[in-house]
Amino acid sequence: MSNLSGTHSITKAGPVRTTGLDHFIFRFPSSTTACHGFWHDTALVLPSALFIVYLGFHARSNLKKLNHRRSSIMIGYYGILWFAALLNLAWCFLQVWQCTPGKQVAWNLLSLFATSAMLFLEISIVAFLLQDNYASCLETLARTFMVSGLFVGADLLLKVIFMFGFGVPLFLDVEIAHRGKWGVWFTHKLLLTAAYGYILFVHFSKWRDKLPPRPAFYNYVIVMFATTAVVSFACGLAGIKADFGLWLYNLAVVCYHSLYLPFLYVTFLADFFKEEDWLLDSAYYSEMKDAGFFDADWE
Repeated sequence: MSNLSGTHSITKAGPVRTTGLDHFIFRFPSSTTACHGFWHDTALVLPSALFIVYLGFHARSNLKKLNHRRSSIMIGYYGILWFAALLNLAWCFLQVWQCTPGKQVAWNLLSLFATSAMLFLEISIVAFLLQDNYASCLETLARTFMVSGLFVGADLLLKVIFMFGFGVPLFLDVEIAHRGKWGVWFTHKLLLTAAYGYILFVHFSKWRDKLPPRPAFYNYVIVMFATTAVVSFACGLAGIKADFGLWLYNLAVVCYHSLYLPFLYVTFLADFFKEEDWLLDSAYYSEMKDAGFFDADWE
C-alpha cells in the first residue's frame, strides 16, 4: 500500500528481483529458510541419507567381493556410484543455498556436478549394456566411459553457457514464466526420452535380435522412458505458465534425486553382490558337509 510520500511499503517478505549481473538471482531476507519447506527437503534428504548408510553398512563386504572377483566393470561402477551418491546427498542437504544471498554460484556449481555425475551413470550404463562384445571388459569399459564423458562434458558446457553466459536460472526456483529455463530443460529431457524410446522401439520390433537379451535392462529403460517423458511434459506445461507443470516438475526432481541411485543399484549391482553371497554360502555348506557336520541328519 502507498504512503504519503508516494513510496511503497513492503507488507510481506519475499524475493526481490535485481538487475545487472544478478538478473537471474533473487535476494532474500537475512533470515533465510529452505526454499520448498521441511517436507520437501525431508523427502530429498532422508532417502539419499539412508542409501548412503546402506552402502556404508555393506561397504566392507562389497569391497571384499570386488577384490575377490576383480571385475573391472563392477569396480568402476561401484566407485562412480559412491561418488554420485555423496554429491547427490550434499545437493539434497544444501537446498537452502539457492535461497541464500551470495550462495547462488556455489549452488549452481554443486548442482552442475551432482546432476552430471548422475547423468554420467545414466548414459554409461545404457551405452555399456547395449554392447554385445565384452572380449576385453576393461577396454570396453574405458571406451564406454570416454564416450559417456564426451556427452556429459558437452552437456555440462552447454549448461554453463546458458547459466553464466545467458543468465538462464536452470537450478534456481524463479518465476514459472521463464521460458529460457523451461526451453532448455524441455529439450534436455526430450532428447533422453527419444533415446530411451528408440531402444524400446528396436526391442519390440523385428530388429530386437540386434539388442542384447537382458530383461532387467529393458525394465530399467521402460521406467526411465516414462520418467523422462513425464518430466518433458511438465517442462512444456511450465513453459506455458501452467502451475501444474511446475508442481509436476518439482515432484519429478524429488523422485529422481531420492530414488534414481537406489533404483540403479538394485537393478544392476545388487545381484552381483548377492550372487557372491550365495556362492560363499554354498562353499561353506560343502566344507561343513565334508567335515561331517551333517552326518547326524541321516541317522
